[in-house]
Amino acid sequence: MESRKDIAAEKKASFKFNCAQSVLTTYGDLTGLDEATAMSMTDGFAAGMTNMEGTCGALIGADMVLGLVNKDKAKTMKQMRTIMQKFQDRNHATQCRQLKGVDTHVVLRPCPLCVADACEFLEEELGKF
Repeated sequence: MESRKDIAAEKKASFKFNCAQSVLTTYGDLTGLDEATAMSMTDGFAAGMTNMEGTCGALIGADMVLGLVNKDKAKTMKQMRTIMQKFQDRNHATQCRQLKGVDTHVVLRPCPLCVADACEFLEEELGKF
């Protein structure tokens, strides 16, 4: 059986999903969102909010999952801080532009692996399914 992080990474690698969509749609059974709604909600989060300047879309997707599952602002914020720190520690950035090496020409982490990382850390916070 494939893990959710593998499923999400495969979605991103298919070029049919952006990073946020890859994460959010993988957890539809937990969030209560159908795929079409999740896709529409996350259209604008491609490439770090469409310009590579913003937070990695995989992290945005993880945040959305937490919010929809927890329905508790303080808990979600605490868990998201942990996810962001783990992601930063592993990848040395949380901003799309830096992860893709736009200025340095050194890719820190390919998108499918960013998606897998966000899912891994998300599941650690939510507990294994």
